[in-house]
Amino acid sequence: MRPLPVGLPGELFVGGPGVARGYLGRPDLTAERFVPHPFASSPGERLYRTGDRVRWLPSGSLEFLGRLDSQVKLRGFRIEPAEVSALLREHPSVLDAFTLLREDAPGLQRLVAYVVPREHEIDTAALRAFLRERLPEHMVPAAFVRLDALPLSSHGKVDSKALPAPDDTHVGSGQPYLEPQGQLERTLATLWTELLGLQRVGRNERFFDVGGNSMSIIRLQARVRTELGLNVALPVLFQYPTIAGLAEHLSRTGDSPKLESSQERGEGRKERMDQQRELRLANRRKKGGS
Repeated sequence: MRPLPVGLPGELFVGGPGVARGYLGRPDLTAERFVPHPFASSPGERLYRTGDRVRWLPSGSLEFLGRLDSQVKLRGFRIEPAEVSALLREHPSVLDAFTLLREDAPGLQRLVAYVVPREHEIDTAALRAFLRERLPEHMVPAAFVRLDALPLSSHGKVDSKALPAPDDTHVGSGQPYLEPQGQLERTLATLWTELLGLQRVGRNERFFDVGGNSMSIIRLQARVRTELGLNVALPVLFQYPTIAGLAEHLSRTGDSPKLESSQERGEGRKERMDQQRELRLANRRKKGGS
């Protein structure tokens, strides 16, 4: 336990004569919440762990960033959504914001920011750039949803169940949709939409701006290998994060991707599934006969 400088977030501990001795009849909770004061001037003093995440401001005030027990885990990273919301409110175009982790499709988790703008329109690219200057990449929301107002419960808190699920218009740069050109771009677009749970993706959208992450880019590398017959190094996928850029690079390298129609891809996928099913049945018969 150590004090933090101005600006860095941490847990709030409360001390002084007003701190109680513990919870009545709850020695386990008392031991968890009432801890020895490491900087006490007299023996026996204790601090109360509030569970609040705060930070000192230059003015000397404390800014509340949320509860530690409201942290979420995304791709192995612990995230405090309230911290993302607090930063969004600092942007001059944002009146209010609320951030949460959603899983609208099995296995497809993403951080979504709901934003109430001061004006009618909102610049998604500007908000994303604003957050990237202040937060690590895993804390930048994959989708931004514009709302006229945040829905509130009868207790005055944000009603997360009333928040709409984001669609394809809420991901990416917010720029007009540009359809992929040529068979290679269309094939890459199909891989992206299947991996990221999208209906469509523009040729100039960045992979990480439409919901991609370090895990899904590895799956993209594997799909490019199996469905296009190309061994594309991961640094190349990071270097060319758009469909148009990656397709142009692959065309320049002289590699000949194995392009199939959507019907052929579906038939090939069905054939692989049938082969796997036959293999499982053969293994079961073998075990049953032994």
